[in-house]
Amino acid sequence: MILNSIITLSDGRQIILETGRYAQQATAAVTARIGDTVVFAAVTAGRENPDIDYLPLMVEYQERLYAGGKMKGSRWVKREGRASDEAILTSRLTDRSIRPLFPKTFRREIQIIITTLSVDGENDPDMAAIIATTAALSISGLPFAGPVGSIRVGYVSQNGAAGTFVANPTHQDRQYSDLDLVVSGTSGGIHMLEAGANQVSEETILSGMKFAQGEINKIIEGISELKTKVGTKDIKFTLPDETEVLKTAKIIKKKYLKELSEAIKGMATKESDSDTKELVTAISEKEGITDPVLAAAALNKAVYQLIREQILEKSIRPDGRKLDEIRQITVRVGELPRTHGSAMFQRGSTQALSVVTLASPANEQLLESPESEESKRYIHHYNMPPFSVGETGRLGWPSRREIGHGALAERALFPVIPSKTQFPYTIRVVSEIMSGNGSTSMASTCGSTLALMDAGVPILAPVAGIAMGLIIEDGKTAILSDIIGLEDFKGDMDFKVAGTEKGVTAMQMDIKVKGLSFEIMEKALAQAKDGRLFILGKMMAVQSLPNPKISKFAPKISVVQIDPEKIGGIIGPGGKIIRRIIAETGAQVDVEDDGMVTISGTDEAGVQKAIDWVKGLTEEAEIGKEYDGEIVRIVPFGVFVNILPGKDGLVHISKLATGFLNHPEDVVKEGDKLKVKVAEVDDQGRVNLVPVTPLIAPAGQSPQFLPSGRRLAGTAQSSGYSGGGDRRPDSGFRRRESFGNDRDHRGPRKPYRGRGR
Repeated sequence: MILNSIITLSDGRQIILETGRYAQQATAAVTARIGDTVVFAAVTAGRENPDIDYLPLMVEYQERLYAGGKMKGSRWVKREGRASDEAILTSRLTDRSIRPLFPKTFRREIQIIITTLSVDGENDPDMAAIIATTAALSISGLPFAGPVGSIRVGYVSQNGAAGTFVANPTHQDRQYSDLDLVVSGTSGGIHMLEAGANQVSEETILSGMKFAQGEINKIIEGISELKTKVGTKDIKFTLPDETEVLKTAKIIKKKYLKELSEAIKGMATKESDSDTKELVTAISEKEGITDPVLAAAALNKAVYQLIREQILEKSIRPDGRKLDEIRQITVRVGELPRTHGSAMFQRGSTQALSVVTLASPANEQLLESPESEESKRYIHHYNMPPFSVGETGRLGWPSRREIGHGALAERALFPVIPSKTQFPYTIRVVSEIMSGNGSTSMASTCGSTLALMDAGVPILAPVAGIAMGLIIEDGKTAILSDIIGLEDFKGDMDFKVAGTEKGVTAMQMDIKVKGLSFEIMEKALAQAKDGRLFILGKMMAVQSLPNPKISKFAPKISVVQIDPEKIGGIIGPGGKIIRRIIAETGAQVDVEDDGMVTISGTDEAGVQKAIDWVKGLTEEAEIGKEYDGEIVRIVPFGVFVNILPGKDGLVHISKLATGFLNHPEDVVKEGDKLKVKVAEVDDQGRVNLVPVTPLIAPAGQSPQFLPSGRRLAGTAQSSGYSGGGDRRPDSGFRRRESFGNDRDHRGPRKPYRGRGR
């Protein structure tokens, strides 16, 4: 039986949920439709796996190019390949929206496969993916404390006045929005958010979260309606009995308080908990605990309880800092000798080395998705190898965590990256995490800001980031600034905020408790702002402005804007002209459809030569303007002078010298330089020139031409070429054109009738 539920948002748009049409053998399956975007989510419950100590939840988001009526661009491979970064980020968004709502000790495998079936180019499928998933979980019978609603919120400012919030803005709406906020939550409050913002204030973001909660409640009502219609029975499951773990943890905390405190101090210095293994063994031997799993779980619980008690009751953090205290910061720029820009940012034992590479627009990254094909000129990558936390491990493709952290740092810096017209480079930043102990993505943001300024990228403002934590228990709360890994693992919140002095540029929040009050959110945002400004001060004390010049090792890039109608003149037939420019100058030339020509290369002289060449190809000869020309062809009635690349003009023999000439070769030869002035440009674009300083004719010359322009009998034969016009360097022939005699001295203008080739 096909059942559905219709959700109406505040702007009147609808989300249609449907179950029963597809995948009857899955535990639960739901499609979500927004506009013509349709996403399908299937939830399957697998076997119990009591031998692991984590929730075995797998979320896979699959993009299908057919959803947008597209086929893969590769000539050889037409099947979709490995998941794109965008698909991985959508998987992470979905996972972070649902994972906190399962029991922590649930050990039954759960696989969620989400597939895009249709995209309309307006409504983003990621929101439909989260809603379809939470709806499927809600009707699955699994122990899921949902339903969960998820909404994207945009914010369009209105000439300095209070702006307007938009629910699920279309792609077109988002072009005018200063905020891209994704919020997931239950009726009890928000527990996941992700945001990119154009230096938006904390107050505006908080208002956007409150607006989102209202839309989330509508989605939850729709999912609850579908659940009622389906009438799913709960799946039977058993959670591990933790009575023995709690009992043993209580004994350990009481008898080994000193040892635990020392262990916590050691754990505070790094993310790895390998140092506790020896303590587990020692306690097991003294207490006669034969089950190693019980001993490890009890010690972990004792550490968890002790850390939280010390923070809530004594405001003592594991590393001895105050609740709002930032770790010691060390900043260095110009760290590497041959890179285009580099910087090291260290906060406590978290250490990020960021490196900038500048390249021509031809190096932009091309992105292919069901919705569109687009290019990307600012790219941020993040690497966190095993040695950064003192562990061994395999290297290969970047993990989902690495892709997510790189995307967060990229989002934080994107609003301050200069436009392509202002800085026509493709920019790649790579953050290498040399040591990790909490907040590595925010350290990457800080280090990358410094590296960009070191590279001479004229960013609009420096960006810093900070990670906030939270301990909440029995009505008591403690908000922590600049959390370490241990506080992240044992705490209730990981809240990252990045921004400039003016406002927020990116946020990411995950909460392990069900819902969070807006009062706590407001306090966390205010405390994060204080911390961010403190870190910015430390950074700007080392590098406050971008370097005035880019590295000598970076390519030199210039932009020439031309009339789009003249693009063909630069490219030439079959690309001959542009290939010649590249071959002779060594520069890279990229031509956009809007007439923007980007010229790049490592040789400044070659770049300048290419710039002059392109300008010459598109520049028009101006009447009265003087040019330093070169004689490129001599004919009996005058000389052709090249004044611009591909542009020749005629100096008639009567104007070439004082007195009479039998032939131009009596005073000039090919290759001679001649300063000329444009006397006329006719309606067909032909150029007549006169020398700025006429040459002196040899004595004893007599005229070869009658006043009418006809050649006297017995004089030299025609050259066989009858025209001037544009010189085409890529071919051996020229257009048949004719130039008339000068009107001022020869009377009415009449064309010269010569034999064309």
